[in-house]
Amino acid sequence: MVKILISADMEGATGVTWPADVLPGTPQWERCRHLFTSDVNAAIAGFFDGGADEVLVNEAHWTMRNLLLEKLDDRAQLLTGRHKSLSMVEGVQHGDVDGIAFVGYHTGAGTEGVLAHTYLANSITGVWVNGVRASEGLLNARVVAEYGVPVVLVTGDDRTCVDARGYAPRAHGVAVKDYVSRYAAVCRTPAVTAAAIRAGAKEATALAVRHEPALETPFTVELEFDAEHLVGAATVVPGVESTGERRVAYTTDTMYAGIRCFKAVTTVVSAAVEEQYG
Repeated sequence: MVKILISADMEGATGVTWPADVLPGTPQWERCRHLFTSDVNAAIAGFFDGGADEVLVNEAHWTMRNLLLEKLDDRAQLLTGRHKSLSMVEGVQHGDVDGIAFVGYHTGAGTEGVLAHTYLANSITGVWVNGVRASEGLLNARVVAEYGVPVVLVTGDDRTCVDARGYAPRAHGVAVKDYVSRYAAVCRTPAVTAAAIRAGAKEATALAVRHEPALETPFTVELEFDAEHLVGAATVVPGVESTGERRVAYTTDTMYAGIRCFKAVTTVVSAAVEEQYG
């Protein structure tokens, strides 16, 4: 039995280039939900083509209620909604996942990439794990490694595929658009990207083999903000300390604890952001 978990984010989906494309409730978001679902369906089809027996899709964007269930490939199941223990990679912790795909991913805060950010659309200007600049892909790859699950496929813009080589060098990368600026890209059509994602997922299925859990420890996570008052907000979280005028850091023994602390910090920080001035 081969089970694949798809962690599905939206900023890296086909045709997505600006905030209204991914902000729930906007007309553009409604349109782009279809493009997002098309990318995910292509990955599902490819994994079944490659011999997978089960595919679980975990919604990983914003409200985590974006994919169109009624349009989803019937062979897959959808985990949708917020407040999950492992957020973007929920489901990996149960010991039955053989490989994970990051579909619709993007680059991290402070780097080149379409809609580049790390968890918060703004406020965070950089994240580092043990001194290495981290995207959401890198953060999540460190988490799933503790469960012995390899990242087998990454889709997004071309910069995202380059980023993935740093944290999952064996994973298949599929670029659905080429970066021009944070809010512009040269985009392939849905038919073209669906074919590419399906082919990439089919090949990636062979990489879905659990390995020994990674035991790298400890993890020091550092965050940089765009305003100094957010340091005061973040350090309300136990274990988080100021390391500079706009920086905080914390250290954990596992990345499971690390990502949960990260969620706590971003939740507190988002509540401390004021309209217009941030």
